[in-house]
Formats: sequence, structure tokens, C-alpha cells
Amino acid sequence: MDRLSLLLQPPVFYPIVPYVCTIFGGLRQGRMILIQGCVGISASRFQVDFQCGCSTRPRSDVAFHFNPRFSSSDAYVICNTLRKDQWQDEHKFAGAQLRKGEYFVLLFYFLADKVKVSIGGQHFLDFPYRYPLCDVDTLGIYGDVTVKEISFLSSNPYHDEMTDYPLCQPLKPGNADLQKTPLSKPLPLGLSESHMITVRGLVTMNPDEISLLLKSKDVIPFKLTANFRDQSLCYNYLMGQSWGEPQTIQTPFFVFAAERYFEILILLETGAFKLAINGTPLGDFCPPALDLKSIDELQVNGSAMLYTVQC
Repeated sequence: MDRLSLLLQPPVFYPIVPYVCTIFGGLRQGRMILIQGCVGISASRFQVDFQCGCSTRPRSDVAFHFNPRFSSSDAYVICNTLRKDQWQDEHKFAGAQLRKGEYFVLLFYFLADKVKVSIGGQHFLDFPYRYPLCDVDTLGIYGDVTVKEISFLSSNPYHDEMTDYPLCQPLKPGNADLQKTPLSKPLPLGLSESHMITVRGLVTMNPDEISLLLKSKDVIPFKLTANFRDQSLCYNYLMGQSWGEPQTIQTPFFVFAAERYFEILILLETGAFKLAINGTPLGDFCPPALDLKSIDELQVNGSAMLYTVQC
């Protein structure tokens, strides 16, 4: 497991177009890139390019060229690949729900053999790869468009085949829209097998510790603690008055950092929890006498501001 596979790339807010940036670790299966913006009022076209590098002379190859164009009646999208400065056979997709002067949300979802694109949460097109996904490491945005936000997200690492578009909400710049900790979320119906818990947030400046707990009366079957003082990540559980033996979760480096975004996923199974951070599975945890239905509270504490908590 390399360092880049565990990094969750910071979002970009209001970049100046044309805009080119490196995709941390390159593209890989399950990666999602969300772009929120506004089409220019007199736009004729704009484009989003997923490139193999950022060279301009010679021009980098473009593995996936997504190019909305605006005619007098309706918008359509041209998709293509640029190889050695030569465009390949283009594909045209009509009926794009994009309008001059209007806001949009684009989601690019990268699978093993193709990229899926949604507009405003609705599936629009599939485009099969003509380049190996691992060769793509640069995002470029060009044309008559204003970009409000670019988010780099990971899909569910356990069941990404369950949905075409895993839920990913646009972020909001600044801390005013984020929820403060401690946060307690009641779970009156308990939990069940195959349930997924998602917690996304932003580590504060000068952090001390972040903890996530699943509680059931006098039992805490799952406690995850990220300790910034000794750079450790640990799992533990409480049964009655007795804590279990803390288990250090081994990672090649400490996966949290001050003023960086993070994503914690917990998949519930009979007798076990599966943990993933920033899209990378980190193991199974099996507290004794685990009763999912009895879990009635999710609690998040410590040095974080939260923008998504889903149970």
C-alpha cells in the first residue's frame, strides 16, 4: 500500500480557467471526480480533459476528452481521445442537460473498463477507455465555464457495484457550513448487516485527537481513535466496565493531517466491522457479542469539522 493510495486530495474552490492540476496517485478504479460550476452565458463550448501528463509542447495525450457544445437549440457532448497530437474517432452524445448561464454538477466515475458520467445526478454516458487508467494523472478544464468546486472522492471500496453513482455531496468552502464536534446521531432502529456508515470531514488546525464511536447503552462495540500526538490509529471496544486490548491499525503513514479532508467508511457485517479510510480498506474488527440491532448512537468527537454523516 503506497502513500498516495491513502491520500484524499483536497478540494479546489473557484479555480481560474483554464485550470490544470495533478490527480494525486493518478486515476484508479472507484475514483470519482465531481465538478460544480456554471456555463458561460454566451458559451459555445467548454471541455474537461483527463490527461497523461501536463505538457503543452508536445501536447500531452488526452485519455478522455469531455466536450459539451452549445447550439441554438440543445447541448450535446463530444467525447474523444488525443494520441500523439492526433484525435481519434469521436463519439457524440445528444441531449445533455446543460444550459448557457446555468449551474451544473458533473460526476466522473471511473470503473475498471470505462468512465461513467452523470449530469445533475442523472446518468448521461459511458465511455470505454482507450488508454490504461493508471496512465492518467492530470485534470484540465478549459473554455467558457466558471468552476465553483472540484472534489476528488472514492467510491465504496466494498460494494461499489451496488450503485452506478455513490452519493457524493458537493463541499462548501470555509467552515461556516460544517458541523462542529462533538456530534451525536441517534440510531433508534439500530443497524443491520450490509449497513454502511460514512463520515466525511475536515481536520482542524493544531489537532489533538479524533474519535468515532458506535454505542449501545453501556457497550461501545466500536471505537476508532486517531491520535495526532503520537501519530497512531487504534481500534478498541468497551463491554460493561472493561475495555478490550487496543489494536493498532497498521498503515504506511498516519492518514490524517491538519486542515485536510478525510473520509471514514464502516461496513457492518454479522459479527464484524470493515473499516476503510479515504477509500482504502484497513481490515476487519470483531468485538465479542456484537449485536447490530442494539447499536443506538453514532458519536464523533475531537479535532474535526464534519460535512457528511450518513448512517
